[in-house]
Amino acid sequence: MIADLHIHTTFSDGLLTPEEVVDLAAKKELDGIAITDHDTTLGIDRAIERSKIYKDIQVIPGIEFSCIYNTEEIHILGYFIDYKSPDLVQLTDNLILERRNRGYKIIDRLNTLGINITIDDVKKFSGENNIGRPHIARALIEKGWVHNIDEAFNKYLEMGKAAYIERYKLSIEDSIDIIHKSKGIAVIAHPGLIKNKDIIYHCIKIGIDGIETVHSKHSKKEIEFYTKLANEHNLINTGGSDCHGELIDGDYMLGKYYIYLDDFNQMKGLNQNGKL
Repeated sequence: MIADLHIHTTFSDGLLTPEEVVDLAAKKELDGIAITDHDTTLGIDRAIERSKIYKDIQVIPGIEFSCIYNTEEIHILGYFIDYKSPDLVQLTDNLILERRNRGYKIIDRLNTLGINITIDDVKKFSGENNIGRPHIARALIEKGWVHNIDEAFNKYLEMGKAAYIERYKLSIEDSIDIIHKSKGIAVIAHPGLIKNKDIIYHCIKIGIDGIETVHSKHSKKEIEFYTKLANEHNLINTGGSDCHGELIDGDYMLGKYYIYLDDFNQMKGLNQNGKL
């Protein structure tokens, strides 16, 4: 019995609606999924409602916060959160507004570089919910300015590139704090992608609850290393595909990276026992 605990929907930068995610999870015979959109929980209710037509799928309320530590972006996952907590709702509303404003500024910057895209071009991919750089990248692809998302980021959208605009990000401490206040479990996302590995130990020191040991961009060696690290520090092992809804070699990433239900239950038990 398996669970994919890292999935994005159209409420952040995914291509699949919450309903499509649940349907795909059922098709792939998953027992649990977590909706972990960037800085928003707006897709969770729809996923939970859809899951009611399937008796064997549990939807875990989650979120993925984008944080900054020194100059590096770090992602912190929250699981089993009270996603209707007033403090969390207010924070995520503010973060969505920040993302939207940043999106407009990036488009303006691209226009000054002679790259003609509009907010309407971007909203074809983002809707009104949560404009992010991947949505802008997809608009650049559609307009023929780049060939793929990696090229869009490498040329224009990454930190230090011509169209990059800084935006407000939470600190790691603030992310862990709001997750805990929302009765959730805080987890370091895809540590194998973190450049400064000291940050991982900083997260452990300040009270992180788990490490995402299994991830679609982790090698076998990295999975083994981070599993050992989590066990040494008595942290929860989590895992997931980080599916954004793209077809890769004709199939979706969802369900290809997962944890077993025993680990899933360990997470749930930690949350319900009030150890945070």
